[in-house]
Amino acid sequence: QVQLVESGGGLVQAGGSLRLSCAASGRTFSNYAKGWFRQAPGKEREFVATINWTGGSTTYADAVKGRFTISRDNAKNMVYLQMNSLKPEDTAVYYCAADPSHSTVKAGSPAYWGQGTQVTVAS
Repeated sequence: QVQLVESGGGLVQAGGSLRLSCAASGRTFSNYAKGWFRQAPGKEREFVATINWTGGSTTYADAVKGRFTISRDNAKNMVYLQMNSLKPEDTAVYYCAADPSHSTVKAGSPAYWGQGTQVTVAS
């Protein structure tokens, strides 16, 4: 069974930091592109950041550029999202996703999704 499991969410004050982790199991995702998406209450799910399988190409939503950093450790089958200077508008459920194609992840249609982890930023 293929699984992506997120962790690291929680409650943080505005201006604080969190690091989300996503562990993949059930298959090797080392050559898959990965991404982070988020969904706030009452809103559509939106793209946050993506990374190709080598880690050499990344993309970020304008809203998080300069504050968030996506990275991966293929040896550990992990992907991370370092979130700094958090704002109340970053409050959402954050989802990890994976797909063989980086383009497909960037398009918001990856084949595999995690269950999500809640991030709440208090003002």
